This record gives sequence, C-alpha cells and structure tokens, in this order.
Amino acid sequence: MLLQIQNLRLWNDTLSYHYWQRPGVIRLTKVYIYNVSNPDGFLSGEKPKLQEVGPFVYREDMEKVNVKFHENNYTVSYQHKKILQFVPELSIDKNTPIVTPNIPLLTLTSLSPKLGYLLSKTISIVLTAAQLKPFINVTADQLVFGYDDALVSLAHRFYPKHMRPMERMGLLLGRNGTLTEVSSIKTGYEGMEQFGYIDSLNGMDRLPHWNEEPCTSIAGSEGSFFPPRDITKSDLVHIYDKDLCRIIPLKYVERVEKDGLAADLYRLPNNSYGDSAHNPENKCYDANDYDAVRGLQNISPCQYGAPVYISNPHFYEADPELLDAVEGLHPQQEKHETYFKIQPKLGVPLEGKVRIQLNLKVTQAKDVHPVRDFRDFVFPVMWLEEGITELTPAIKGWLYLATVIAPHAVPIGSYLMIVGGASAVIFSFVRAYRNFVFARDPSLEILEMGRRSLRRGSSFIAHQQHKLLLHHRDSYVLLRTMPHAMTACLDPERDRDDVQPIIDYTLINQEA
Repeated sequence: MLLQIQNLRLWNDTLSYHYWQRPGVIRLTKVYIYNVSNPDGFLSGEKPKLQEVGPFVYREDMEKVNVKFHENNYTVSYQHKKILQFVPELSIDKNTPIVTPNIPLLTLTSLSPKLGYLLSKTISIVLTAAQLKPFINVTADQLVFGYDDALVSLAHRFYPKHMRPMERMGLLLGRNGTLTEVSSIKTGYEGMEQFGYIDSLNGMDRLPHWNEEPCTSIAGSEGSFFPPRDITKSDLVHIYDKDLCRIIPLKYVERVEKDGLAADLYRLPNNSYGDSAHNPENKCYDANDYDAVRGLQNISPCQYGAPVYISNPHFYEADPELLDAVEGLHPQQEKHETYFKIQPKLGVPLEGKVRIQLNLKVTQAKDVHPVRDFRDFVFPVMWLEEGITELTPAIKGWLYLATVIAPHAVPIGSYLMIVGGASAVIFSFVRAYRNFVFARDPSLEILEMGRRSLRRGSSFIAHQQHKLLLHHRDSYVLLRTMPHAMTACLDPERDRDDVQPIIDYTLINQEA
C-alpha cells in the first residue's frame, strides 16, 4: 500500500503526473438546449412549452500548462488549457435553430426596478429604439460559442476590468483556450488526506464571490484525483467547478465495480442546492433579494451580475413548484443526477458525470416596454453534462496492476523471499558441514595430528623437513611437515630416547 501511495503522489515525471498533466481520457461535454415553442403565448400568460434539443457533443482536449512545483513539492501550480471540438457523429446539427430568452436584455431589465422610475424609462426608450425583444432566434452553435450582441459589447467596454464580460454572448465561450486562472493543488507529499485538492486560486485561499464559510471554501478536487477513501475513511468528497464558483459535495453511497475494478459510488446530496432550511450550509449563497427555493442556487456573483441560477437538469430533486411552472421537463435520476465512481485505494475517478442546468431568474420590469409582459419567472435555458465514461486501456492496466495484482504479488513475493532465504541458509550450513567433515585443507589435519601427538607425548616433529602421507577417500596426497613445528613444546633432553625417526615414504595409489 505504501508503494502504491508513493507512486500516486504528484511528483515530477511519475505515472500519476503524466496522467494528471495530460490525461488522454475521452472527456465529453454534452449540451442540451431548451427551445421555447410558444414565446408569444408565454408573454400572454401561458406556461412556457419547452422542447429539449440535443445533444450537442464536444470532445474536451485538456492539459495543464505552465506547471510549476513549489518548495518542498507540497503543491503544484498550473493553468488549464481546454479545447472543445464538436463531435458531429454523436450530435445533432449544430446549426439547429433555437428560440431562447434574450439573456443580456433580461439581465439589464431585471436590474431596472432598483434604478428608479426615471432611469427605467430611459432604458425603455433606448431598448425600444433598438428593437430588442425578450426572445431571440439563434443557432445552437451561436448560443454555445458566441454571437454578437450590442449590450454585451457595451458591457465589455465600460465594465470595470475585474468584472468585464466577454466581447460576445456565448454560454461556453469562456471554456475554450488557456484559462487565465492559475490553480495550485496539493500533491500528496504531506499526506493523502487532501490529495488533489485545490490549495489556492490566483494566489487566494478563498473564493471572492461570497462573504462567509463554507461558501468561500476552495477545498475541493479539480476532478483528476480525490483523497483515497481507504485512507481518509470519510464519506464526503468535494469537487470544484469554476463556472459555478463553488465546491460541490459528493456523498458516498455504496461499493460498486467498474471494469473489474472496485469503486466507491458518490452522489450529489439532494440538499446541495437551495434554501438553508434544508441545508444550513447554503445560507451564505442566498442573495438579499432572493427567496431561496429548494434545488435552486444563485451563482450571479461570478456571472457578471447576470441573474443565473443552477439546479439539477429538469429540476430533478428541486421544489415541485419549479417543475409545475413549465411544460416539457421530465426529471429522471439515471439521466439527470451528478455522480462519481472513485477507486478507493488510489482516489482515481473511473467514471463521473457532473450535470448542471442553467436557469435565468427574471424579475418583471413593468416600466421597460419591450419586456413588460415578461413576468417574474425562473426560466430554464440549457443543461450540460461533463465527464468521462471510459478510461483508456493503458490507464485501466495501470489501475488493475496497482489495485488487483500488486496486493497479491507483494505477499507472494515476501513468502518466496523467506523460503529462498531459508533454503540459502540450509544450503550454506550443509556445505560448511561437508567441507568440515571431508576437509581438503592439509594444514587442518597437520594441526590435529600435532595435537594428538603432544597429548600422547610419543612423537616429535623434527627440525628437518619430513613428508606425511594423508589418505582422503580414494586418493593419496603427499604433504611436507613444517621443520620447526611445536618443538618449543618438548624437552629435547627428556624425550631424546623416545623420538623415532619419521621415514620418508613414497606411496603410489595402486587403485588408479
């Protein structure tokens, strides 16, 4: 397990670094747009009749650029580079005509009640002269990636730089190219409890759009890695979404399997969006002029002040009044929930879908003629699904090796090492014993003979060289005695009569 964790940490040139820096997984963004089939009827008081048009599928090629590891390797900073490419074989015609609310116009008119009667009438005159209408006709591609709009151009020119919108109106226009936001995440060097979580955004450790915790928190994953549940033992993880300017909670549901790999299933809790009565942590998201509704959340502070609110697609798990106010929406858990399947040992997502619906909360402006009949309403505009369904074979192989094969291979390898070590010890012992019993070293036998001779006191090794004949198995070895061996241990005068000359024999092995 320790080896797995060391390989998982985001160190330069590791497997996990290459997976994180340029994932290579097929990440798709699917867009569904609500076409309004009765715009005039709605202005006359009817329920809006919505027709879901889509999907419009875009492949997201993503990599991290300007990567920099900081001191001690605790964090690494980077910028996202995203390229969205249309996938026609998975989509309907991107030039499909759409009738949708005029978002720049309705954003402006929703603010007019706060501006006073005189300024509201001035706005009404200007908008009437410009012949602007509350609904517009555009293609799906224009709505997603931008069309020219006079009000957006004016806002881009005169808004303060830090609040300045794009030059054109497009729901996903800001997602293409290298993002200006500089993110820094935790590499796991200090510990895996917050592995992959964001440490700072543009040098700040909190979100500037909100005033209180936990809404200001950035402690969430950017989607590549999560803290492994086998280590944290926590049933809750978070993911950060820049476009929602908040972190989204994901709660553990159960253990499942994905492509032969164990996975933990997480779902978005049903009280994640909406009023603080159902979730006290949502109180800091509520705007002063907005009565919070279950399943609906304000994100206008990070949408250039536009009254944009998020929910689950088709108002899934939201207040029934939101669903009853429109026609054509049919919430289903399988199609509209947000979920992730995360490998519990490594924290790598095996599958995941973030599904978000964008709604425009319109405040009626009775003094502005072009929109005076557009009543207070939460109007669904579109919903999108982002995520991965399958990993590449190479990544699957790496995960299978790390989580299935390695845990079994390490104990087996340990046992083999123990058996091998024991065998080596036994072999060495046997070999040493054989060498001791059947020694070929003559000096050992000479010393032993000398010891026995001294004990008996019946032999003496003379000063001159003598030859000893030793028998070893079926061969004979001719040796020479050392001339002065152990003479100091004998008394020459006392033992002179007992000394027998040692005769020099030459023997031949007759057996050969």
